[in-house]
Amino acid sequence: MDALSDPRRFPDPDAAPSFAAALHSLAAKSLGAPTGREAEASDATIRGQLEDLVARGDGEALAGVLASAPTVAVYRHLWRSVSRLAGTGRDAGGGLAVTLFAIPIVVVVASTDSEPGVQLPGVVPDVSALVDALREHGALAANRAFGLANALVSASAIDIARLPALLASCLLADGHVPLALAPAPIDVTAGERAHLRFLVGSAVAAPGADLLRDASVGAWGMPLARSLITQLSVRGATVVALPRAPMSLPAAIAQGRAAQRDVSAQLFTSNALRALRASAGEPAAVISAHIAADAPGGGELRVSLSSAFDPRDAQGLRCPLHPGERVADVATMLVDLLHDCRVTDIRVLPGVHADRDPVTGGPLLFKPATIPPSADSRH
Repeated sequence: MDALSDPRRFPDPDAAPSFAAALHSLAAKSLGAPTGREAEASDATIRGQLEDLVARGDGEALAGVLASAPTVAVYRHLWRSVSRLAGTGRDAGGGLAVTLFAIPIVVVVASTDSEPGVQLPGVVPDVSALVDALREHGALAANRAFGLANALVSASAIDIARLPALLASCLLADGHVPLALAPAPIDVTAGERAHLRFLVGSAVAAPGADLLRDASVGAWGMPLARSLITQLSVRGATVVALPRAPMSLPAAIAQGRAAQRDVSAQLFTSNALRALRASAGEPAAVISAHIAADAPGGGELRVSLSSAFDPRDAQGLRCPLHPGERVADVATMLVDLLHDCRVTDIRVLPGVHADRDPVTGGPLLFKPATIPPSADSRH
């Protein structure tokens, strides 16, 4: 996937606040260190400075360190440090530590009713049923001393800027009282859409216990999903819940956004291919990178599907590139998805392209007949 360039615009290194610039420099030094000892020395300084920001409750500065990162590599390195810090149990006294975690949930909703205004609740009526599903099937390294807030929340409720306050609240609650988080109901719209929500909880364990070490969805996944579907279902909509593993809050946001994007790509691809194959025959796919002012970081990947027998009946997907993601990884996901859907003609277009089609004014999408011969074919 080297043909695809990164269409995002990264912050000017000279514009970063001095404390953020110092951390960026330490991250670059660690990444380029000739020995593990030198890398660890830089990383220890990074951990100390990030921990100081959390201890001071300065969420805005913590978020600013990441938002002003000048490269993907620097962002990823600092993000990993923040994620590890957030997933480490906080000393609660009495020989105990409290770990704050979140479970990303991709909620796929389809309308079955022509009536507008249908909405899935943002509050889980019986959160104890979810806790029981997790406990009975050994989630959180088989820890049983944990609770969940009863709200399904959006990413903005648990983002980096809010992390210090949430960690402090978690300690004050001794890991048992659900955190006060604003619920985020889901509006049911026409068609099938993937929404992202989070269940947030806290657990008490011995200091040093790694409750979030298992990144896979275990035996608890199916009963948790069934309980969520039952509790969230409303008349006029079908609901599917796809949970991911409990993680630190930064990791949950990153994994959740990627999962939502991947599920959305699957929904688009399956629906578009069904329509194209029924009307125009076997389609070809083009993957390209585009500048887009309304996309995260100012750039995104796009997929267009069209058939030579009816090139006007083309369908396109805008695929976001979230902070810290590598273009090649997202492009590989798209190619693998298309292969799984039996698309044999896949073109990967080099370079970075404009946002808008100069003729139609709509989002620019390429078709096999309109791309240069330099495109990388992935048959």
